[in-house]
Amino acid sequence: MKLNLFLLSAAAMVSAVSGEDPVDQAPVNLGTAGSFAILAKTGISTVPASKVTGNIAVSPISSGAITGFNLAMDTLNAFSTDSGSAGSQLTGKAFAPDYTGGSTASDLTTAVLDMETAYNDAAGRSTTDATYLNFGAGDLGGKTLTSGVYTFDIDVIISTGLDLTFDGGGDPNAVFIIQTSKSVKQAFDTRVKLANEAKAENIFWVVAQEVVVQAGSHLKGVLLVKTGVTFITGASLEGRVLAQTAVTLQSATITASVSD
Repeated sequence: MKLNLFLLSAAAMVSAVSGEDPVDQAPVNLGTAGSFAILAKTGISTVPASKVTGNIAVSPISSGAITGFNLAMDTLNAFSTDSGSAGSQLTGKAFAPDYTGGSTASDLTTAVLDMETAYNDAAGRSTTDATYLNFGAGDLGGKTLTSGVYTFDIDVIISTGLDLTFDGGGDPNAVFIIQTSKSVKQAFDTRVKLANEAKAENIFWVVAQEVVVQAGSHLKGVLLVKTGVTFITGASLEGRVLAQTAVTLQSATITASVSD
């Protein structure tokens, strides 16, 4: 994972000397992985009642790794939907490589490759400025972040009672990338907020280890995660979860930040 912890890009060095603004970041291209609220390689589990708005998928593992939902196959065996008697946990469709209808298996192979490409792209972005290295000693609770690439070689935490704000500076295209070679841990009853036209779809959390969102907390952004993602009871996300291992929901809410 290329995090460039102690090297600035040439553009950032010029900015630091001249006072000029660093070059704006382009959004991370999610490719077909951007069609999913949750995409995971080794499983998606829920402890009811969770609520997922958007499509979900696993690959290369089979559909048996989607657990806790009450999935019913469509007539063409291309996808399934959740029609649980106690109420659906999924507003969208579920996909897996052993669904034989259409091109589901090959489409999911492409989506997983796109997810991995997006992770590598975002992880390889150069840190915007020296002040963005291990910003706030990794504790983003109570902080306001402007656009750019923030790089950490320590856990990133959002501490109890202190919300995190992303400030777009009036630019609806402002991009925020949070890179860490460790984990992201959000304490209970905390929120990530948007200000001045910042958008959840332009916030990218690039995490080499795990993401854990504690009970009652709300996170925003696209999670590009090398290992596991866990949302505890009452936790929620506006964004997407793209995980290279498993996603665990415990009565959590996941809402895709843009329409599928």
